[in-house]
Amino acid sequence: MVGVWTIAGTLVPVPVLDRLDLVAEPVAAALRSTADASRVAVGAIDPELADTAEFCAHYGSPLDASANCVIVAGKRGDTVRYAACVVLATTRADVNGVVRRRLDARRASFAPMDDAVALTGMAYGGITPVGLPADWPVLLSPEVAAAPELVIGSGVRGSKLLVPGAVLAKLPGAEVVEGLAR
Repeated sequence: MVGVWTIAGTLVPVPVLDRLDLVAEPVAAALRSTADASRVAVGAIDPELADTAEFCAHYGSPLDASANCVIVAGKRGDTVRYAACVVLATTRADVNGVVRRRLDARRASFAPMDDAVALTGMAYGGITPVGLPADWPVLLSPEVAAAPELVIGSGVRGSKLLVPGAVLAKLPGAEVVEGLAR
């Protein structure tokens, strides 16, 4: 699959295992330990263009083929549970409904930036579901899991991963959640 990316636009994807220097260390570690890494590509980008809309506009990649990963913190009493939510860039995660219930939380919200960065070992604006803490659920919208190819973060702002949704659905802790995306 690597090498045939219809969604890359002007991005130049290469097999990710050939360029692990372009991803955050937790992402590289996760990719080194999975057979599915052979189905993943990476492309270097201008870090100033890492935000999805700017990336898509500059590189000519379709917005509906981009997926965003957000870290959610759910709280019940003194207990905080974290989860990653991965939805298409054209949608938003139902944090206060579906995600809050999945985390069995009284309150759920986007994790504070400093917490998300410290807990994932990734750069804000580049957080990806690949390489997250093993005990976190990775909640995927059905559209993400079914996508033949997606552009996602790489853990840093200077590159993007290209990956089939089926690879994301096999990540540790991955769950396809109906109604996750609105």
